[in-house]
Amino acid sequence: MLQLAKPSATTLSFSSLLLVSLLLMFLSPEQVDWLRFDREGILAGEWWRLLSANVVHLGWGHYIMNALGALLVLFFFGSCLSALGWIISFAVGCLFIAGMILWLNPEILWYVGLSGVLHSLFVVGGLANIRVRPLEGWLFLTAVAAKLVWEQVFGALPGSEEMAGGPVLTEAHLYGALAGVLIWPLLRRLPRP
Repeated sequence: MLQLAKPSATTLSFSSLLLVSLLLMFLSPEQVDWLRFDREGILAGEWWRLLSANVVHLGWGHYIMNALGALLVLFFFGSCLSALGWIISFAVGCLFIAGMILWLNPEILWYVGLSGVLHSLFVVGGLANIRVRPLEGWLFLTAVAAKLVWEQVFGALPGSEEMAGGPVLTEAHLYGALAGVLIWPLLRRLPRP
């Protein structure tokens, strides 16, 4: 008899994130506007936007890109941290990215999408992976750093804006990676899964 393995808490955390994002794809544009990062709204006290902006998307192409990114984090690094570690990484990444954009990029009036936080999760995963597979961890972090340098010098990766259905906010990627580096010392203190 075939027995399925019990899903881990980490797998359930990532699955929940993807499911929430998927369900939000069926909202009307007006409802998405209520959830996206909106500078004026946040400054007027609509604090939920700091988190909710990361789980709404421009369209199906944007959602698929981010869902695939989340699945890659889970596949490569899911076992490196506990579910609590991933939840903390997600929340801190959201808040750090939004805070940095509010502070350093007044020209950015709105954004949506998970890609900035995915950069946080990729960096956290790469740093966690160094403990068990140092070469792979460093190679992965080097690839993320090269991507970030490309984006800061040349802009979004070729084809990414077309697939996302709108502009790619490379600043969010940079702030997300920085959040991953900054949160890692705290996460190291959590018990390993």
